[in-house]
This record gives sequence, structure tokens and C-alpha cells, in this order.
Amino acid sequence: MPLVAHRLRFCLTLVAILTIAGCAPSRVSRMPTPHGALVIVGGGPRPPEIRQRFVDLAGGAGKASIVVFAMASEEGAASGEEEAATLRATGVDAQNLYLTSEQANSDSVVARVGKATGIWFGGGDQARLTRVLKGTRTETAMHERFRAGAVVGGSSAGAAVMSLIMLTGDERHPGGDRPDTTQAYITIARNNVITIEGFGLVRNAIVDQHFVRRKRNNRLLSLVLEHPELIGVGIDESTALVIDSQDRWSVIGASVVVIYDARHAAITPQSSRVLGASGLILSVLPAGSSYDPVTGRVTLP
Repeated sequence: MPLVAHRLRFCLTLVAILTIAGCAPSRVSRMPTPHGALVIVGGGPRPPEIRQRFVDLAGGAGKASIVVFAMASEEGAASGEEEAATLRATGVDAQNLYLTSEQANSDSVVARVGKATGIWFGGGDQARLTRVLKGTRTETAMHERFRAGAVVGGSSAGAAVMSLIMLTGDERHPGGDRPDTTQAYITIARNNVITIEGFGLVRNAIVDQHFVRRKRNNRLLSLVLEHPELIGVGIDESTALVIDSQDRWSVIGASVVVIYDARHAAITPQSSRVLGASGLILSVLPAGSSYDPVTGRVTLP
């Protein structure tokens, strides 16, 4: 066989191998640049290194200016002030802004957010937080600061709000064909998980929290199979996914981040009543791991 034909055959074989191995070009691109970093915490007790990473990314002691939004909780006026006080103890300027939607459109609040180098979302009910801030001038200012390089972080509900498709914690058909309201998300099913629009700071993923400890794999897996162009990110308690300004993902904290990647999976069609897949990629990332959301490449510690 001529040398050119040998080379052509080799190249075609190599392309086929890479495609089968999942190395074909991804349908998920990196987030638009420039943007700041994200520190997304899965809830629970927060190891000091997570808070310190957030503070450092905001500029560090003597430089960082942080605002705390704790409206996800009914007790957010108190819990948000506690968070702000803890941050001030690290040597930064921090203020709790416990707002109504009307206040979120005020000149004074917009001006304060406009000076922030860090923005923190507290825990509770994520729908409460988005109800207050979505569509307000404060939300606009928050996005402007993020694009200008401010770090945005949050824990529990404050993690869920990061993605555009946001979990609410509710489902349409508890128990599926065997109705059961005593347990949550005990099925993998189509059109069951109720979502609304989050802040969309992460455009290429769906974020879930308390993931391993509260056994939330069914709901995230269902959503990923319904939206296979997006990466499923399940962050366990006391753990953070850190996304830097170049969209490089890394894990810090005490537990793991679970990744569901269905971008190259075979999935039952939307017309099918059942939800199934083959070729889904599962990654379990302990602290010290990194993940490339474009290639799906994992580096373990």
C-alpha cells in the first residue's frame, strides 16, 4: 500500500479511537470571558480553607470589599450579619444586605454592590433569594461586578442559584408510578424535577448541593439526561468547587464533587416515556482534584 494511504488510514483510525474514548470536541464551551472566580459550596460546616480562598480571591485582608446576601433564609438578617462579622474578622470590609425587591432597586444598594470585590449568597431556600433579586438593578450590578473580576460565592441555596437551570427542591410526581410523599426523589424520571431560572453565573452546568450526604443523585441525574448539553455538578457538604477566571475547575474541602457528563451519551428520545442512557461519564472528585469542563479531563490528587 502506498505511504500516503498508510498515513491516511492511520489518521482515520486515530480519530475513531479518540471519538470512542470521549475526546471528540465538546458541545459545551468555556464561559464568556472576562469574569471573576466562583466559590460554590455544598452546604454544611465550612472548613476555614474555603472561607479563606473566597477572601483571597476577593482581594484579601485590607483590600477586599464583600457584600452578603442572606435572603434565602427567613433568619437571614441575623445569619447574614453573622457571616459578615466572620468575614470582617479576617481583615476585610463586609456588609450584610438583607433586602426586599424594592430595596434591591435603590441607588444606595446598587452603589454598594458596585464597589464589591466579593459577593456571598447564604443558605436557605434558593427560590426566596432569586425572588428578591431577579430582574432588579442589584442583579444587574452583581453581574457587572462578576464580569469585572469580582468573586462570587455561596453555600447550599447560595450554590444552587449559580446555574441558569436552578433546582427548587420540588418534584411533580413524588414516587413516580408508586406515589410516595414520605421520601424525596426516589425515581429517575422525565419531567419530574421542578426548576426555575437561577442567576446563570455558571452557564455550562447544573449545580446541586448537600449531594452525597443527602443522596441527591436521582434528581441531578434526571436533569442531566433531560439537558445533556450541561454538566451535572453535585457538591457535597463542607466542600467547594472553585471555578477560576479562566474557567478551570478545582475541588477543596472535606468531601467530594460528583460530575455527571452526558454530552456524548446515548439517551432515550424526548418522545419516550422512560428516561435512560448509555455512555454517561461519572467522575468523583475529592479535594485536590481538577476538571476541565471542555474536554472532560480529570486530574486526581
